[in-house]
Amino acid sequence: MLRLLLALMLGLSHCMAWAQDATSLNLFCEPKIVARQSAKALQEGPPPSAATLQWTDVGFLDDWNQRWPGYDGAAWYRVDWESPCGRDQPVALAIINMTLAGEVFVNSELIWRDRSLLEPLSRSWNMPRYWLLPEALRKEQGNSVWVRIHGISSQTPGLSRLRIGHPEELKEWTTSATWNLRTIYLICLTVCAVLSLLFAFAWFYNRGQKVYGWYSLNLLCWALMLCHILMTEPWIFPSSQAIARANLLTFIAFTYTFCLFTLRFGELRLPRIERVLAGLSGFAALLTLLLPDDQMAKASLIWLVMLGICFLVCLLFPLRAMQTRAPMHIIFSACFLLYLVIGLHDILMLHKALEHNRPLIPYTTLLNMLVVACVLGRQIMLNMRRIERFNHELSITVTQACDDLSQTLEREHMLALSHSRLQERLRISQDLHDSLGGSLVRSIALVEQTSTPLPNKQVLSMLKLMRDDLRQLIDAGTSAAIQVPETPTQWLAPLRHRFARLFEELDIQVKWELPMHWSRTPSPIQCLTLTRVLEEALINVIKHSHASKVQIRLDIPASQALQLQIVDNGAGFDVHSTQINSMGVGMRSMLARLERLQGTLDVQSSPGGTELRAHLPLHGKLAPHITAPQTPSSPESVW
Repeated sequence: MLRLLLALMLGLSHCMAWAQDATSLNLFCEPKIVARQSAKALQEGPPPSAATLQWTDVGFLDDWNQRWPGYDGAAWYRVDWESPCGRDQPVALAIINMTLAGEVFVNSELIWRDRSLLEPLSRSWNMPRYWLLPEALRKEQGNSVWVRIHGISSQTPGLSRLRIGHPEELKEWTTSATWNLRTIYLICLTVCAVLSLLFAFAWFYNRGQKVYGWYSLNLLCWALMLCHILMTEPWIFPSSQAIARANLLTFIAFTYTFCLFTLRFGELRLPRIERVLAGLSGFAALLTLLLPDDQMAKASLIWLVMLGICFLVCLLFPLRAMQTRAPMHIIFSACFLLYLVIGLHDILMLHKALEHNRPLIPYTTLLNMLVVACVLGRQIMLNMRRIERFNHELSITVTQACDDLSQTLEREHMLALSHSRLQERLRISQDLHDSLGGSLVRSIALVEQTSTPLPNKQVLSMLKLMRDDLRQLIDAGTSAAIQVPETPTQWLAPLRHRFARLFEELDIQVKWELPMHWSRTPSPIQCLTLTRVLEEALINVIKHSHASKVQIRLDIPASQALQLQIVDNGAGFDVHSTQINSMGVGMRSMLARLERLQGTLDVQSSPGGTELRAHLPLHGKLAPHITAPQTPSSPESVW
């Protein structure tokens, strides 16, 4: 057992020694960069002889504006490297930033170039690239990589973050750089586009929430700036300077919408400051459009001003949060301070003041989405609580209102019953007055005008007539089911028969003017109403007028109404005085009957005659035309 343990320990020590030797061997075989130099170059052509160029040593992060201010064109970057283990050791090349376009040569052999090396230039400034160098291109000694960069002075031209080493290590490094410089920006672009669309719809359906509209526009501007970061080709732009102008204009719009969104979110309205901000943004946009291409480097001042405004807003918003003490304002003020720190970090990285290439601005979009979701979620929760309280209060109010309404309806029902009883009593009294009362008046008048006792048959006839009137009064509730006579003559025939003998005894001449047919058929209740009105009018003539002539005329003007006219040449009466003294029972009965059917009663009287007009609108069907020997439009006149 002891021997076995010793053997295992000896084997473990040999393995550890071998691993250390392998590690030291890998470190020894790591390709090493021995020189980094740069020189001005022609726009095209293969790498020239190194002796013909004026080389300058450069660092890992290079911006040729530092040594060639204002230079627009091309520059060579030569990287010399050695591989201690010779050509058998695999070697890879990785470049993270080429601003703006480039082409790569390994030992004078072209291995890659951008699509457009002339204006408008391709954009490889934010596009990590990786190559596994073939063994045939590598030498035992004196290897070099030549990279020609095509750029413009206003956009920090140069070569940054070039490494030569083991394929696995550089592939992992390139993958990490691709995530930091491409993938995370693409995720942010998608999130911005979706949020911008959602808040645009939210603003469209609720125009009063202007903060949603400004936030949607701000996200749209940020999405356009992300497109500028991700684009590798010039698209529709005629030059790289045009792309730079478009990006600056987008940033100006982003600054303006960001400030307006912040003011609206902070529930602030500062018209003067907003006008100044709009004027400043408009002036900056106009200056960006008018600035010549050879002076676009001065546009950095516009960038600084707009960026300073954003930073100022981020610094001042916490003061507003301290005033309102609203939770959502406090949360956003903390986010704004964080955005300020992140913005400073990424500006330093963009100007190559930091070695790493991990921008943090993309993560602010995701953080912003999370904060907005929390704030909106809190608002939704508060709104739901308010809705629940409102629903509870509403249910209590509705219950109380229902109780009050039920009590009110009960009182209304009792009042309606009482009113119905009164109406029924009034109707019965009117019917008794108009029908049975009229028959009694006619009978009394007939008895008074006769000097000798009446025969039994005549008295019996008068009693039967009063019986028929009483039956008609009892059956008045079913008057709607009574069939309307075919002609006006048939309708008034019973009434004419009742008053004919009485008018003869009183020596009163009666003229009846009736249409030959109905132009629009009235309803049974309308016929009964006019019958009662005419009956009461004729009784008044007998009782009060002392007239010798009476004219009854029925018109149907334009088939829209029944118009009954009764004219006599009696003593007349004072209509105004009668109205002031609340009319007699007969007059009130006529008026009440007509008003139930939306009719009117017009009475005109003076010494020597009285005229009564009853107007009743028709709503029935048009009656079929009936031919007759007379002209249909002329009324029938009977004395």
